[in-house]
Amino acid sequence: MLGVTILGNNSALPAFDRHPTAQVVTLDEFLFLVDCGEGTQMQMAKYKIRRSRIQHIFISHLHGDHYFGLIGLITSMGLLGREIDLNLYAPAPLLELIEMQLRVADTSLPYKLHFHALEGEGVIAKQEKFQVSCFPVSHRIPCWGFRFEEVKAPRKVNPELARHHEIPAIFFDRLKWGENYTRKDGRVVLNEMVTDPAPRPKSYAYSADTCYDERLIEKVRGADILYHETTYLKDLADRANARFHCTTHQAATIASKAGVGKLLIGHFSSKYEKLDQFLEEARELFPDTYLALEGVSYRL
Repeated sequence: MLGVTILGNNSALPAFDRHPTAQVVTLDEFLFLVDCGEGTQMQMAKYKIRRSRIQHIFISHLHGDHYFGLIGLITSMGLLGREIDLNLYAPAPLLELIEMQLRVADTSLPYKLHFHALEGEGVIAKQEKFQVSCFPVSHRIPCWGFRFEEVKAPRKVNPELARHHEIPAIFFDRLKWGENYTRKDGRVVLNEMVTDPAPRPKSYAYSADTCYDERLIEKVRGADILYHETTYLKDLADRANARFHCTTHQAATIASKAGVGKLLIGHFSSKYEKLDQFLEEARELFPDTYLALEGVSYRL
């Protein structure tokens, strides 16, 4: 199962009961926190997200609305007796800020905090069932997007067919990973004769703060769900460009050209109280668009 739960969907300022950027990506049993704006841990409590299940946190860039809630969250984890390691992926200067905050507060974390500096495009976390990669986006300061993907699942063995071809059960694990089987009489049983293909790996792309930049298209191409910032409505394209942000039509254009499955739009400017027009404008160009609403989980 792949999904994302929105904890904060506003841009720089909290407004209209909307909070700065934060979301939790779920991939099977794994939970990943993406950005951590002010109030994130309160939103986690409100929407029943268990801090203890989060082992990886990703911070896209060092504008405060994307990380001001981080020090509160990691110290709360310590106060709650966390012992499991925590991995933090972020621009390099954030480590100095965290160390300073812990030092002046004379605070030691009871768990290991592993800091991974974002310094180049590529895979930054990988385990048996998932991988996460990062890519640069076009913002006023260094800023990163993230792509969460299932690692390709093994093929599914058909036990009845395998036995029919005299393949011993001890070989089934090797069949799952695509091997052919050679029988004692020398006959080769092709893998596809006794297995079914694995389902296509699912993926979620988070583009972070960016102006319109078509270089993003290849980074998010084919994602099942794309989250793209949409700070302004289409009539403020000049303002969006000057502030390194995007409009509804620009986000929808990227989604369409990248061939993604669904588009989530968020990072709304506090100048807007109502969001209905954001959805209407984006759907003019990409019908399968949804507002990233706080407390809502979007799943495949």
